[in-house]
Amino acid sequence: MASEKILNQKKAEVKELAEKMKDAKIILLTEYRGINVTDDTQLRRDLRNIKATCNVIKNNITKRALAECGIEGLDDKLVGPTAVIMSNDDYLEPSKIIYKFSKANEFYKIKGGVIDGKVMTAEEIITLAKLPSRETLLSMLAGALLSNISKVAVALNEVKKQKEAAGEKVAVSVTEEAKPDEDVTEEAK
Repeated sequence: MASEKILNQKKAEVKELAEKMKDAKIILLTEYRGINVTDDTQLRRDLRNIKATCNVIKNNITKRALAECGIEGLDDKLVGPTAVIMSNDDYLEPSKIIYKFSKANEFYKIKGGVIDGKVMTAEEIITLAKLPSRETLLSMLAGALLSNISKVAVALNEVKKQKEAAGEKVAVSVTEEAKPDEDVTEEAK
């Protein structure tokens, strides 16, 4: 049986990990095998750049920390070597980085995770990772809106041209109306 000192040390590890998990927007569990040091270093660097962490933590400690946070349903994923990726800032970018890395390294797999307190399967996380970034989605929306606005402007211009061609009087802008008045006032002088 483990000594009380070791038990207290493990309890402290569980408590510390649970605190980090409570603040995290995303917790990813990945199968951590079959990658070389160079790839691992690059992965950790990419995650650090977006303020995410990657740690290899004993499954038992991870299970207890998840239980302390009230997160259930991931015990079956905590088998074999497991890396825990967490981020407090964003959940999309870490999932994209891990998905891209898992595509390039056949042994590295997403097991499951937690996003904003909701347990997610590997398939759900992969689907999320395949989505375009927020900036891309916003630019797509802006492009669609501008496209529709320009179509309306072209249509209105065509209506104006058709009415002018038919000889109907078309309302003109304020600046165009001001010019004839100026000419009249000059003639009156």
